[in-house]
Amino acid sequence: MVNSKIQAGEENLLHVYNRFPIALDHGNGMYVYDTDGKEYLDFAAGFAVTGLGYNNKELNETLKEQVDKIYHISNLYYHENCGEAAAALNKITGMDRVFFTNSGSEANEGALKSARRYAYTRQTGKYEFIAMENSFHGRSFGAVSVTGHDSYREPFEPLVPGVHFAKFNNLDNVKSLVNEKTCAIILEPLQGEGGINLATQEFMEGIRQICDEKDILMICDEVQCGMGRTGSMFACQGFGVKPDIITVAKAIGNGIPVGAFAMTKKVAEYSLKQGDHGATYGGNPLACTAVKKVLEIFEKEHILDHVNEISPYLTKRLDEMTEKWACIVQRKGKGLMQGLQFNIPVGEINKRAVENGLLVIQAEGNVIRFVPPLILEEKHIDEMVEKLEQVLMGLC
Repeated sequence: MVNSKIQAGEENLLHVYNRFPIALDHGNGMYVYDTDGKEYLDFAAGFAVTGLGYNNKELNETLKEQVDKIYHISNLYYHENCGEAAAALNKITGMDRVFFTNSGSEANEGALKSARRYAYTRQTGKYEFIAMENSFHGRSFGAVSVTGHDSYREPFEPLVPGVHFAKFNNLDNVKSLVNEKTCAIILEPLQGEGGINLATQEFMEGIRQICDEKDILMICDEVQCGMGRTGSMFACQGFGVKPDIITVAKAIGNGIPVGAFAMTKKVAEYSLKQGDHGATYGGNPLACTAVKKVLEIFEKEHILDHVNEISPYLTKRLDEMTEKWACIVQRKGKGLMQGLQFNIPVGEINKRAVENGLLVIQAEGNVIRFVPPLILEEKHIDEMVEKLEQVLMGLC
């Protein structure tokens, strides 16, 4: 049962989350602990957010120092953290200009506006988008308009007009939807919410070629699959493909609310101008401090190297489970963003996993998603498999 004090406060909230009946109190490394002191191995990382795990002392101290200095100013004034965080982010994305937001949804919203503004400035008359089936880009009006799930869109229609949905990894289908009004194609190189669906090399290269030939912008949503999770700093880089606009969030702040969209110099030249876009809290000193320090720790601790060293072991153990259990259809994904697809509903699996001290999350198509902190070790993978198999013994 949830702590009575916390449960009492729930009546004041708008109930839009299907919460598990545990109240988490603190975390350390790969583990979180509830108000009764029970330990949970976290293979969800707050939806792929806490890449450095919990209670990272270096990050904590840096944030505390910044809180004592200043954590909010108007965007009418400069502060050094914003420019330094932008330079660090451009270095790893390969982009040239950054706008900081508060979330991934806002980042995608800004990317869509940037694409429309690019077309408007150049007077092309283009305004339509091609997005992918089973995609997820957020819950604001623009972001949900390009999200490829009817259940997310239908309650809020009519949405942003001019959006067409293509079949993921079907280049011919994308080509059939391109017309003289298409201004941008948006996709996740590795779909998360949609079921851990990895793009093919041919598809990513094909989208880039279409965009180059038709004067269309390519937008890569790296909110979940970025920041080293797939073995490249960003998933699109693993395909050798450079988008025109990239969106990031989640792990770039390790839990501090921050996102960003970044673009090439060419796009920036024709895109958003003064007064076109803004965010009161976007790029605030605390958020930018988090981005700077997280990127610094990633480099100093060789996090990307560690992901590439440890992810084959996760793949191996998940493949062994797939061979062993008749209820598992296949393993999906790449690096430390993987999933197991089941032939039974996964809701009960998820529920019992939580009861057994393991946090995982569901995805579309009866998939259990594994997006752990990037600092995990083999012993954590073994512990996860043991806990999950204990659950499956009663269900498969």
